[in-house]
Amino acid sequence: MKIVSISDLWVYRGEHAVLENINLDLEEGDFLGLIGPNGGGKSTLLKVMLGLIKHDRGKVQVFGLAPQEARGRMGYMPQKTLFDQGFPVKALEVVLMGRYSRAGLLRRYGPKDRKAALQALEAVGMKDLAGREIGALSGGEQQRVFVARSLVSDPKLLLLDEPTAGVDAAQQTEFYDLLCHLNREMGIAIVLVSHDITAISRHVNKIACLNQRLYYHGSKELTNEDIEKAYGCPVEMIAHGTPHRVLREHD
Repeated sequence: MKIVSISDLWVYRGEHAVLENINLDLEEGDFLGLIGPNGGGKSTLLKVMLGLIKHDRGKVQVFGLAPQEARGRMGYMPQKTLFDQGFPVKALEVVLMGRYSRAGLLRRYGPKDRKAALQALEAVGMKDLAGREIGALSGGEQQRVFVARSLVSDPKLLLLDEPTAGVDAAQQTEFYDLLCHLNREMGIAIVLVSHDITAISRHVNKIACLNQRLYYHGSKELTNEDIEKAYGCPVEMIAHGTPHRVLREHD
């Protein structure tokens, strides 16, 4: 079943086109890795899907609805989650913030909300640390808590904007394994924005490259030409000038 349908999408900032003629379809169970240079429009595309940015031309449907109407079916983890490390808020309380749209402005969180928050923490392997202050957790543990916050509304589509920034390599591997579990075992479709091309290529089932225009073939293969057009440099120079293969060889 198609859950995201984007056709002939254009977004302008003033007279400058941030996104040009974007066409993208996602199905249930997809795990899309979205790569591309800084300033290429990746965060903007996620926000269009969430209904946080209005597009100027084209058509966007999520679960057959306008993005604003489908927002309750999506979870979102923004590029930078800023908070005071010394603020005495517990992991469970952070996750409960994801129930805000359900609880409403003047309502207290009830037993159903707390149960949903604990289930979300359990899904990311953090239930035992529900009472720990967020500032006392490691970077990888904090990211898991923020994913749990995205999951607490029981989304069918999870949008993650560079979630492993600032997390060390070992914790990144664990984090990607977590996302695979959410995708394959819990059936949550995922769009993951990342600069870590080699790492995400081992976990996702589709890859797209975005730099104002989208290079996408509905699979996890991109041609060298696609990537060089998007990044404006040879494939071997991506990843800080270290030669490598961007994708694994076919089996």
